[in-house]
Amino acid sequence: MATVNLEHVTKIYEGKVEAVKDATLDIKDKEFIVLVGPSGCGKTTTLRMVAGLEEITKGTIRIGDRVVNDVEPKDRDIAMVFQNYALYPHMTVYQNMAFGLKLRKFPKHEIESRVREAARILNIEELLDRKPKQLSGGQRQRVAVGRAIVRNPKVFLFDEPLSNLDAKLRVQMRAELKKLHQRLETTAIYVTHDQVEAMTMGDRIVILRDGVIQQVGTPLEVYLHPGNRFVAGFIGSPPMNFIPATVISKNSAFWVKTSGFELKIPEDKVEKLGPYKDKEIIFGIRPENIYDKMFAVAAQKENTFKVKVDVVEPMGNEAYLHVLSGSDLITARVDFRTKASPGEEMDLVADMNLMHAFDKQTEKAIM
Repeated sequence: MATVNLEHVTKIYEGKVEAVKDATLDIKDKEFIVLVGPSGCGKTTTLRMVAGLEEITKGTIRIGDRVVNDVEPKDRDIAMVFQNYALYPHMTVYQNMAFGLKLRKFPKHEIESRVREAARILNIEELLDRKPKQLSGGQRQRVAVGRAIVRNPKVFLFDEPLSNLDAKLRVQMRAELKKLHQRLETTAIYVTHDQVEAMTMGDRIVILRDGVIQQVGTPLEVYLHPGNRFVAGFIGSPPMNFIPATVISKNSAFWVKTSGFELKIPEDKVEKLGPYKDKEIIFGIRPENIYDKMFAVAAQKENTFKVKVDVVEPMGNEAYLHVLSGSDLITARVDFRTKASPGEEMDLVADMNLMHAFDKQTEKAIM
């Protein structure tokens, strides 16, 4: 097992394109860490630098106590699982899983033992004599993971391994990979663009944007306390509502005033928002913290505001409402029993204890 440390790592392509900018990250032994962000944010490039498939322009990468900047990929004691499985079509499952060990001159009995054990862990023992073309997508992915497991590496690297699977199978494989990690207790770095995968799988998640690490934390830390507007909008589904607002004072209290409503700021949040009195901010509130007034508890109804319903999306166990408040479009995630109907006015309630606020200029979180 091993820690992985990135110290001021930068990757520049062709002398001008900075794919990764001054990335510093400490990954703990046995940790499952997820790199997440939109396409082009630098997450796969970071993974490939750890693997040795990309040269580092600046900085240092350590695996365990060893600096690996100039170490060949085969000598880094890592195993990588790719998005496209990368199985040899002419080989059986057994041969695919054993191939890396044969190249390293492992004894036959050791290869047999490792492949059988990995197949048992992944529940693919009955597939060992099949060729890849005879397997489903989920089975191929298990074989690719099995090929990594037999190496018994210090670090597993996963590059969007579930993106080629259908939605139902992705959910199943997410749980299986997490259980596998808990069983093997190996350090794992997992790359995805899917924030749901990041939230459900990672011990910690690393959010990147334009090659820069925006925030590192547990899924709950990042969800509850996003460091800036980008992180707040990227983590959570549907995304957080961002509404231009002004902090005002009246009736011995502070309020958030937008084009369509005024909502009272809880007393425990006034200290941080007080300096923004009469200034513009970005008011943030998640759709799940806005309720249909008919189903809100009494204590929440103090912050009721009127909206005009634009679109209703029934989701089965809940409903998404897209509503207009003044000139602002807002999404609410409400009880499935809502009577909301397009074109009609209705009352919504905001849980201001879970509000967010961002500086208009810097977009950094105020609270």
